[in-house]
Amino acid sequence: MLLSVNTFVSLDGVMQGPGAPDEDRSGGFDRGGWLVPHASAHTNEVVEGWFREANAFLFGRTSFGLLGGYWPKVTEPDNLIATQLNTLPKYVVSSTLTDEEADWSPTAVLRGDLVDEVRRLKELPGTELQVHGSWKLVQTLHQAGLVDVYRLLQFPVVVGTGKRLFPDGSTPATFTTVEESTRVLPDGVVSLTLTPASLGAISAGAYTVDEGRSATVLD
Repeated sequence: MLLSVNTFVSLDGVMQGPGAPDEDRSGGFDRGGWLVPHASAHTNEVVEGWFREANAFLFGRTSFGLLGGYWPKVTEPDNLIATQLNTLPKYVVSSTLTDEEADWSPTAVLRGDLVDEVRRLKELPGTELQVHGSWKLVQTLHQAGLVDVYRLLQFPVVVGTGKRLFPDGSTPATFTTVEESTRVLPDGVVSLTLTPASLGAISAGAYTVDEGRSATVLD
């Protein structure tokens, strides 16, 4: 299976607490719910498109608890997101969560080496293993080069503080844009699909003047 990271980010890259003021107050974060005024039928259509590709889900413990406390309560049969989350296999990374506590069925708790566990999951039959939220988990997956696709909805708001998708110290990387899946929605939200092109280095260059003409030189 491909491993995809699917998340909401602000203009300054924050992904913390998009859905409610109390969703994630860790680190003293008090700006939760910043996504909600910008959500629309257009953003919902994009997110449903993400979930249609899912065969299984991978979560960190915090996001598992947040999503598991919400989506099982959504029982309307035509809600695609709820149906996928409530019925497809889920894996949660935790060294302390018990099987009894992981009662959002069907769920398996991953307690071994994370990189090895994820590599094993990626070898299972299916099209896509999806990560939603799970900030700390995403950092580890990025550093290990395990992410195949990033799908982002970037909202026209600067949050100013909070957990960023790629915080300081992230492994440098270059991405290729999947053009057919990248667009600006009518409400100004940008839908981006990116695939890693290189990890550990970024291309660089310089602007120079050559015989009176501005030119670029790439390394």
